[in-house]
Amino acid sequence: MNHHKPLTQRPANRVDWSDPHLESLLRKTESWKLDNRGVYPEQEVEIHIGWGAAVGKPALLVLERDQAMVLATAFPLPQGEHVRVDTRLGEGIRTVWGVVVEGRQGHRAEDRANGIHVHWLHVR
Repeated sequence: MNHHKPLTQRPANRVDWSDPHLESLLRKTESWKLDNRGVYPEQEVEIHIGWGAAVGKPALLVLERDQAMVLATAFPLPQGEHVRVDTRLGEGIRTVWGVVVEGRQGHRAEDRANGIHVHWLHVR
């Protein structure tokens, strides 16, 4: 005995993209930049660029989740670059390797003023 309701087709919503009210609303959102920083406490880290880099550079870890990290730096990192991220943990250091998946200049006013670049790393 089948107790499931049959799926009914609902009519598709039609949108009038030339409606002045809709156009006005869409214009208001054109300059929006979504930025999730601030929900994760920033952490100072040292990054080593490339497989054999001996000298580290300062960066900020602004987000870490699953197999992803977001770093803020004062310089650009090329897409595909291998990066070692060292984080101080008390007296020790936690080391994680990642690959730059995407990078861009920061959108925030203070990012632009300070030449900050934001990079997404896939952690290995």
